[in-house]
Amino acid sequence: MSASATPLFVEVGNDPRPYAWGRVDGVAQVLGAPGSGGPEAELWLGAHPGSPTRAVDAPWPTLVAWEQANGATLPFLLKILVAAGPLSLQAHPTSAQAAAGFADEEARGVPLEAAHRNYKDPFAKPELIVALEDGFEALCGFRPVDEIVADLDVLSARAGSDALQPWRDVLSGSDGLRAGFSWLLAGGAGPEVAVAVLVAAAAGDARFELVTRLAEAYPGDPGIAVALMLHHITLAAGESLWLPAGNIHAYLRGAGVELMGPSDNVLRGGLTPKHVDVPELERVLTFAPSADDRLLPVELADGVRSYRPRIHASGADVPFELLAVTADATLRLDGPSLAIVTDGAFTLADADADADADADADAIAVSRGVAVFVTRAATVRASGSGRLWIATAR
Repeated sequence: MSASATPLFVEVGNDPRPYAWGRVDGVAQVLGAPGSGGPEAELWLGAHPGSPTRAVDAPWPTLVAWEQANGATLPFLLKILVAAGPLSLQAHPTSAQAAAGFADEEARGVPLEAAHRNYKDPFAKPELIVALEDGFEALCGFRPVDEIVADLDVLSARAGSDALQPWRDVLSGSDGLRAGFSWLLAGGAGPEVAVAVLVAAAAGDARFELVTRLAEAYPGDPGIAVALMLHHITLAAGESLWLPAGNIHAYLRGAGVELMGPSDNVLRGGLTPKHVDVPELERVLTFAPSADDRLLPVELADGVRSYRPRIHASGADVPFELLAVTADATLRLDGPSLAIVTDGAFTLADADADADADADADAIAVSRGVAVFVTRAATVRASGSGRLWIATAR
């Protein structure tokens, strides 16, 4: 089928991922849809084979089939994420690291679904998230060593114990962030006792409430102590974080719109019962203090904001951006795009359509909870009000 014969707008959909950390009926609540009655953690919109998006009344059943039919690749994966509790501490590889890691595990015959597999695909997963509600919490990036040490001194004095001293010593030495992280994840009696003392000393102190919360969710996990090394950030609705390759992070609770590379490569570092490959994680991590990982939106026009990520840590430009539309707007989309409405309703129309053509063929009504695939580059006129999110290539 020729590109001109393919509809510009195709309704798409998917089923929420029922990960244990998801909020009960979480995705349904965001989209104003009936809930499943169980945890709904993520809705994937894209062509990743782990959860391919279905197409409605289209020449292809899924966006994976669209890629195959068109010899194209969507350079992003759009998600609705709703967390009731903490996700694992994690980081994602660069493009080169992902390609090399995937090729290595394929060559060694590691099954794709094996619990100990690190690389599910050969792609990078830089990501951004925009809070859909006030109070979205995340751990993101390392704090300066002196700030971490100052907290350890407070907690050590309160505990009346020297169990935190070995951790303090390695943090205060050369390459302190790497050394302190490695010491915690090495396991053994020292780190185990340090985590227990840390949790006991933090109890009842609002300043260290997160330590107590994480200990309740993952008792004895070294990630409880790693969390003290990271920035604890709370976002208001509309605020955003940018998480390039090598950035250690964990979402703690809240709802957001997430846009990332088309990948499911996750290297975990704690707060999880899943596989933790410490050497591979340390190879990927950036062990440097992070000043501020917030991503400030750019106002393109009245009612249109663009969340444009900074340059990728590898030096390569990030091939996507997220548009937030709240009112009537005309938007130039430079390639295939995905849109979803979380509030209100919009009509999307082809602004370049021939005035004599069938208007219904070049427009689609998009109410709350509806997702649309824009099949090619176009100038799109959005009419309506609410919150329309568009993931598009750059």
